[in-house]
Amino acid sequence: MRNKYIEAYENAQIQEKAIPEFRAGDTLRVAVKIKEGDKQRIQNFEGICIARRGSGTGETFIIRKIGANSVGVERIFPIYSDSIESITVIRRGRVRRAKLFYLRDLRGKAARIKEIK
Repeated sequence: MRNKYIEAYENAQIQEKAIPEFRAGDTLRVAVKIKEGDKQRIQNFEGICIARRGSGTGETFIIRKIGANSVGVERIFPIYSDSIESITVIRRGRVRRAKLFYLRDLRGKAARIKEIK
């Protein structure tokens, strides 16, 4: 049994954010607000969504991209975070799993995901 006040607050938080429909295997571009000193800017983080977990305001998703020198970089984002400006779905991937952690072991063309047409 959850507290009705906490539940009402979480529902209000969820309704004010417009989150696109996406799942594991989709390529996303997440615009993140970064604060440097007294300035604030927006930086894009683009990669494949390899997992989505949780529910309500505690829901998170993991994005994986290949950075400089072929080093894999993963970030975990809370979906309803204030630091996320926007989430854009670039391509929809056709996968048969909910968690794509096997991509961590694959390199190059082996790590490709087919696109839903």
